[in-house]
Amino acid sequence: MKVVKKKGEDGFVILDATASSQEVSNALNQASQVFCQQMGLRPEQGKTPAQVASERLGIKNLDDAVGPQAVEMLVPQAINKSNLIPAFMPTAEPKTRLGRGHAFQFELKVMPKPSFELSSYDPVSITIEPYETDEEEIDKRIGDIARQFTQFVETDAHPLEGTDSCLIKMSTTKDGETVPGLTTDSRSYTLGQDLMPVGFDDNLIGMKVGETRTFTFEGPGLDADFNEIMEAYETTITLLEVQKEVVPVIDDEWVANNLPMYSSAADMRERIGEEIDKDRRKYYEDYKRNMAASELSKRFQGTIPDAIYEGSMAETRANMQQQVTRAGMKWEEFVEQSGGQQQVSMMLMVEMRQNLVLGFSLDAYYRHEGLMYDEDDLNEVCFQMNPQNPRGARESMERNGFGYALRESAERLRACKHLVEHAEIKESAKKKSSGQPTIVA
Repeated sequence: MKVVKKKGEDGFVILDATASSQEVSNALNQASQVFCQQMGLRPEQGKTPAQVASERLGIKNLDDAVGPQAVEMLVPQAINKSNLIPAFMPTAEPKTRLGRGHAFQFELKVMPKPSFELSSYDPVSITIEPYETDEEEIDKRIGDIARQFTQFVETDAHPLEGTDSCLIKMSTTKDGETVPGLTTDSRSYTLGQDLMPVGFDDNLIGMKVGETRTFTFEGPGLDADFNEIMEAYETTITLLEVQKEVVPVIDDEWVANNLPMYSSAADMRERIGEEIDKDRRKYYEDYKRNMAASELSKRFQGTIPDAIYEGSMAETRANMQQQVTRAGMKWEEFVEQSGGQQQVSMMLMVEMRQNLVLGFSLDAYYRHEGLMYDEDDLNEVCFQMNPQNPRGARESMERNGFGYALRESAERLRACKHLVEHAEIKESAKKKSSGQPTIVA
């Protein structure tokens, strides 16, 4: 991508960007894939996303539908090419039509991130809750292991009730053909756990040992076009015995017989506690860093330009809307429950200012202390983004033009680490009984 920088008005920088035809195609492909994922369209062998969207949704030109999203994907690449760090994400102004096989010209009006100073760069003083091992989580983890070794043993015979366990003989067919996974001479089964489709358990209620019942039930299947449908199954059940679940007691003898990697029950508890502590320590370090950064931000000096507030509001609102959606709530419901649009706008403004001041304060501290981030900082940032695949997160950020954002996050993380290392830290007298520390936003 070719990018030419020009001086604009009121502190802005104008970027004249030209994306190559290949970059345009890549952006359209990526936007098309994202669109199909959002619409629940599965990839089909031998078909492009455009063909799938046309057949399933009747969209004649997918490129036109996802064009605005493709343009948004080109924006960070232009910014990264310019070596600028924007105060907020700008909106592209197209100069030519976006289309495959052609270069695409657009303009960006970028507000470079400003520099601020702090009233003091002395070490901060914070009071934190002391770290404690979560005994309840250890108990839960050991309990989960014990339940994996649950045994079903025969108990007093009685007509089956809604939460009973039992041993059954089962023979099931669909369209006259035996269903192997639902045919067995002996299987333990517990009612009331939604292990089988609705109606299955109802047919077992009241059965007595030795009794046989034949009935039909509906279960999920796929039609020729891989659409989910409900299909009829016929099954014959014989109740062999009524059972009860027996969860083992985790003692030295049981550990020796089943988990010999531990020398004793006490050793098992200690090592499981170490594993849990390893994860919780990460949260605890984040907690300390957030506390220190929050204290540092009280020293912020200067006035943030209105343009930054205005430009950042859209991103802050979008982030909150995503959080609301992930929580399974509609935005309109959230606004109503939060006291109305004016109250939500005020809440967004407060959150946005706190985040801006926090970030600018860390930038000032990083610059003043002459710090330098390293690969460990970059990797930790990526781990926070995607603990399951931090390397993939980094590759995605760099490939999509967000290398500048990755570097900014690494700088701020390095500032937080240095801040904690030199902070005066006191522990509060009141201790938490369990759970991980509260993370300050």
